[in-house]
Amino acid sequence: MAMVALRREGRRFLLSPMSPNPATAARSAILSEEFNPSGTRSISTQVVRNRMKSVKNIQKITKAMKMVAASKLRAVQIRTENSRGLWQPFTALLGDVPSVDVKKNVIVTITSDKGLCGGINSTSVKISKSLYKFTSGPEKETKYVILGEKGKVQMVRDSKNSIEMSITELQKNPLNYTQVSVLADDILKNVEYDALRIIFNKFHSVVSFIPTVSTILSPEVVERESESGGKLGNLDSYEIEGGETKAEVLQNLAEFQFSCVLFNAALENACSELGARMSAMDSSSRNAGEMLDRLTLTYNRTRQASITTELIEIISGASALTG
Repeated sequence: MAMVALRREGRRFLLSPMSPNPATAARSAILSEEFNPSGTRSISTQVVRNRMKSVKNIQKITKAMKMVAASKLRAVQIRTENSRGLWQPFTALLGDVPSVDVKKNVIVTITSDKGLCGGINSTSVKISKSLYKFTSGPEKETKYVILGEKGKVQMVRDSKNSIEMSITELQKNPLNYTQVSVLADDILKNVEYDALRIIFNKFHSVVSFIPTVSTILSPEVVERESESGGKLGNLDSYEIEGGETKAEVLQNLAEFQFSCVLFNAALENACSELGARMSAMDSSSRNAGEMLDRLTLTYNRTRQASITTELIEIISGASALTG
């Protein structure tokens, strides 16, 4: 260490007469420190240490987000499984015919308001765009109704003129049927449709979700398909009693079917979002651990190289003094 200090002082002594300008002197001092092996290694060690600290903080955040998603998932999963019994009778009664050809289509895309949940929102948006191309035509009209901030951000880029409505912060509070039924009534009042096509991610397991499309036909289309022998449910096998006509019954059934399917779809998508976030945060935590191991190895190697260099300099100085 004495030899290192002596060399540094000698270098400063040689540089000072040739650098009367303070800026030049400062630049020369920086250059002298840059060529110092010990100084260079100490700086790189500090950089690696700061990087390790930041990776550890990120790992703590991802682990906490995984735990929060896991705690919410079980409650939402129970409500989702219970809500599946609402729309299944309507499917048996009115059917679910995605291939029906109509003029006015409304695509209801359900996404999340928050990110960090893998590709769940991108999947819904891609299917919506593909369905838009499939249902578009010279005499057809297709519009979007978007639920969720992430879907809105992606769809506005290239489909801004086709967006009829966009609703955000739907999952800010726990979903209930009253809230969703008011939302469904608002959608029906503001759009004209022959077929409503709801796109959502159906929950299958924590690591698996199935993109799903549910089709709800307007009362006029249901009556037309029923009269023409279309593939619908078991509606014709029932008799209508009371003072209501068939058109009024179909109108009430279509509105109730839409609210029930929308409620189940929102819960299914929320459950899939939490499962996807758990998987994404688990992968991020593992990646942070692997990065931390690599940074620790780099830090140990750098520190050991610095110690070895200092030992070599001490031994070389002692040898020079004894020689």
